Amino acid sequence: MLPIDESGLAAIGLTLKLASVTTLILLLIGTPIAWWLARTDSRLRGPIGAVVALPLVLPPSVLGFYLLVAMGPNGPVGQLTQWLGLGTLAFSFAGLVVGSVFYSMPFVVQPLQNAFEAIGERPLEAAATLRASPLDRFVHVVLPLAKPGFVTASVLGFAHTVGEFGVVLMIGGNIPDKTRVVSVQIYDHVEAMEYAQAHWLAAGMLVFAFVVLLMLYGGRRAQVWRG
Repeated sequence: MLPIDESGLAAIGLTLKLASVTTLILLLIGTPIAWWLARTDSRLRGPIGAVVALPLVLPPSVLGFYLLVAMGPNGPVGQLTQWLGLGTLAFSFAGLVVGSVFYSMPFVVQPLQNAFEAIGERPLEAAATLRASPLDRFVHVVLPLAKPGFVTASVLGFAHTVGEFGVVLMIGGNIPDKTRVVSVQIYDHVEAMEYAQAHWLAAGMLVFAFVVLLMLYGGRRAQVWRG
């Protein structure tokens, strides 16, 4: 008998797919949010920053519940998607992506914001004196200098999505090959008292988390030595 059965392999594949899609979306939408938070003097900076960081302190079940209500057939998002002919996002892979984007957002936005703030004004002012446009300054000055922040944001966003449980269970339920990710699969094995299968998946998650942290701390230490 294989250490991980077919349902476990399917859950691993779905989890990796979910984490990859979520991380890509978060980098696309999180970069302008982080740049704005790092540069603005607006009074909205505090409230928006608090909204972005809310998943850090909010129980996953609470966030998952309100997202489920919003994306359900009677919710505003659900009614909009039904009007567009898309059905509802609840209990679907697309719904998992939406929930994962909200739940993992601070793990992407905050490292990027810290990286942008660490750049300072001098490199941008120097580029401006050379008549570089704002877009040129961002692409050729900000992005290279903020590369460590992008690496950290990508790794943390991916790893945090892999480890989700409460949000994905509330939004996606437990549908095989559709919404059953690794964390939910482990829960299923424990409920069925299939501890051997649960051990293999849980041990894999433990090793994955350790490797991610090792990469992050090892990378930061290398940057300090190079600096």
